[in-house]
Amino acid sequence: MSKKLKIGLPKGSLQESTFELFKKAGWAIKANSRSYYPAVDDPDLEIMLIRAQEMARYVESEVLDCGLTGTDWVMESGAKVKKVADLVYAKQGLRKVRWVLAVPENSSIKSVKALKGKRIATELVKVTEKYLKANKVKAKVEFSWGATEAKPPELADAIVELTETGSSLRANKLKIIDTVLESNTVVIANQTCQKDPWKNDKLNNIILLLKGALIAETKVGLKMNVIKSRLRNILKILPALQTPTISELSNSAWVDVDTVVDERIVRTLIPKLKSTGAKGIIEYPLNKVID
Repeated sequence: MSKKLKIGLPKGSLQESTFELFKKAGWAIKANSRSYYPAVDDPDLEIMLIRAQEMARYVESEVLDCGLTGTDWVMESGAKVKKVADLVYAKQGLRKVRWVLAVPENSSIKSVKALKGKRIATELVKVTEKYLKANKVKAKVEFSWGATEAKPPELADAIVELTETGSSLRANKLKIIDTVLESNTVVIANQTCQKDPWKNDKLNNIILLLKGALIAETKVGLKMNVIKSRLRNILKILPALQTPTISELSNSAWVDVDTVVDERIVRTLIPKLKSTGAKGIIEYPLNKVID
């Protein structure tokens, strides 16, 4: 029987974006809505869908070799696992998320110090208790099973809740008074996985391609033809990961210039390239960028 790397992927809010990331990295994952064992086009992988909150303990107990979860849930679980890599992406974009301390907009509470003796509702109980202790505040922290934003002011004086954009908090007339923790997706593994050369190598190769796919999300490729007499001016305004690739064309007076740039600058860069003499400019998407 061939070896398999048992990897846990987060079920829930991160599931769709995780599947998309793996697809861009080269793995097609298909999941039945009732199944916790998705199919994947790699005989060396066995995938299980696990709630991010539970991932670390299943990796620690070696039910799984490795998994993707958040730094928040690794901290909350206290599990003895190794963070192998950071993968900064969330449900709605390539960003970190925050656990924030929030209170009703009309609350007199302005800081964590004002929470002495108050009730705080959250899913992130242990981390919140540690945060309060660091601020020398004694308050009652209650576990919330969900709909945490709806609990103030009747069921709680404040909440510690996960937010990506803050829109849900604003919709529930809550204001943020502090950030308790910043979190991002991480790859975790247990010691047994790391000590197994085959599994460790397989995991590192997956991470390499996942990171390459994430980098590619923010970049595009640019190709253009440039007359040699204007090449120096083009290169002055053309940023690149290293240096652009320059290739000779059939017309010896011209060269092809190929590079990778941040997508956010393209709308201002292309007009500059055009006015400086670049011709036949092509912008194309990227699947992976490997440093």
